[in-house]
Amino acid sequence: MMERIPVSSTLDEETARAEVYGLLAALYYAPPGAELLSQLRVAATEAPAAGAFLEEPWRQVVAAARERDDAAIADEFDALFGGVGKPEVHLFGSHYLSGFLNEKPLAQLRGDLAALGLAREESMPETEDHVAYVFEVMRYLIAGDDVEVANLMRQREFFTKHVQTWVPQLCETIAAQPRAGFYAALAGFTQAFIGVEAQGFDLLA
Repeated sequence: MMERIPVSSTLDEETARAEVYGLLAALYYAPPGAELLSQLRVAATEAPAAGAFLEEPWRQVVAAARERDDAAIADEFDALFGGVGKPEVHLFGSHYLSGFLNEKPLAQLRGDLAALGLAREESMPETEDHVAYVFEVMRYLIAGDDVEVANLMRQREFFTKHVQTWVPQLCETIAAQPRAGFYAALAGFTQAFIGVEAQGFDLLA
């Protein structure tokens, strides 16, 4: 996945939403690189998407990045999500939806992705229910050029089935980890952002 710079408040709302999903995908996929972290540390601390509700959670993410060096954040990622055997925190939807990895929720997700004309790249080792992959799909559904796929109705359907159903629980799990510092702040922002997205989609119903 490409590392993306944090968005600014000058972007239009749809572009901002796509950029937030892209940023979250990069940060949850792997320990962030030096360039991404340096950009994050100098990011503006006003809300990266419309709505003051996100401003304080975003400030906490930027502050957490400024308080830690690159190695500390990489070590935290590995402590929470990596390691040999069972990680402290699973990043896969199937774990939260069924209690097991590679279960029925993953098959359902793959079916919905196929209906959208999407498939996992062979180079990606993780299954499609990894939170970073799910966020990348949302980014595509917002910013993609194919209006038959990239539209608000498709976004709402995918979000309701494959984001809202488990990502808040993931965020709570991360926040409860004693080793979580930067990622606790990121989980707080993620949960706030998902809440704003949910409210927006509710207005479409």
